[in-house]
Amino acid sequence: MAKLKMAMVGGGPGAFIGPVHRIAAELDGQISLVAGAFSSDAARSKEAGAHYRIAADRAYSDLDALIAAEAARPDAVDFLSIVTPNHLHLPAARAALNAGLPVMSDKPATATLDEALELRRIVRASGQPYALTYTYSGYPLVREARARVAAGAIGAVRKVVVEYPQGWLAAGAEGKQAEWRVDPARSGLGGCIGDIGVHAFHLAEFVTGLTVVELLADLAAVVPGRQLDDDCTVLLRFDNGARGVLMASQISVGERNGLRLRVYGETGGLDWRQESPNSLILHHGDGRTEIVQAGDATLGPDARGASRTPGGHPEGYLEAFANLYKDFAGLLRGQAAPLLPGIDDGVRSMAFIAAAVEANKSGAGWTPLLIPGE
Repeated sequence: MAKLKMAMVGGGPGAFIGPVHRIAAELDGQISLVAGAFSSDAARSKEAGAHYRIAADRAYSDLDALIAAEAARPDAVDFLSIVTPNHLHLPAARAALNAGLPVMSDKPATATLDEALELRRIVRASGQPYALTYTYSGYPLVREARARVAAGAIGAVRKVVVEYPQGWLAAGAEGKQAEWRVDPARSGLGGCIGDIGVHAFHLAEFVTGLTVVELLADLAAVVPGRQLDDDCTVLLRFDNGARGVLMASQISVGERNGLRLRVYGETGGLDWRQESPNSLILHHGDGRTEIVQAGDATLGPDARGASRTPGGHPEGYLEAFANLYKDFAGLLRGQAAPLLPGIDDGVRSMAFIAAAVEANKSGAGWTPLLIPGE
């Protein structure tokens, strides 16, 4: 089977997420990075292209040049991966989709809800595949947790607790990766809530199969002089009546990447931690606690399909990321990819950010989470 050819916009020298996308895309041998507009500076784009070991004539100075040149090639790229700061997501996706190129985008979908709604119109009109890298939905045991909740393993969901503490922005925001995240012009409406809060939000809905219908938000810019939130607490109400709490923070000193999800139902509960991703803890109503391990023979098809190694050989962030690219490759080849996040997930996440930011700003109390056009 011929490899799919990927182009990338963003991911230039000093970038974190660009190399992650490249490694994840190529891990299963189905995709190869062959072109890119890695930086708006032509020399830096060439430098990145050399680092990624692609042909010099396919490291372009901007996305328009990439699209035009690739369209004229007999070996043109098959899709575009967007790994830029948030404010460039919409223009890059629009240009690619209008040119007939499918898109895999880093999250969130856009910088604002209005942009996300515009992008949804573009995606639907183009008919091209579009996906988002909500990475944690690619972990095998997250998919196992989703399947077990759907099968009734813990009964009807009553309570959801999702937390995502980090500490790396507790002081200054120095360096390329920090600077754009605290800049409203590049990050968009939300700071911490847009960077990691949307991961927590998506994970809660993905695993439970429920949707948030109301929220009560307390967002703060804790570090003096910061314009965007860096600490968030949001109470949630789900469509089945379950309650939840979402905590996301980037000023929690000592925390690294502490994403954790706990779901409590009528007859049991489950607990998954990103920093120990190869174990899923299940609590049963009769007092038993069960530890499900990655690679177990008892795992369902979704988890088994997302695993590459036998039990006891840990898989983590890069492999979870790669599962999304594997799903996307299948989608481009005409296969179903029901677990792959798409534009509707992107719109929901941007609506969550917008509702939380506005509710916090106005002191509105409990606020409906409304999705325009639905």
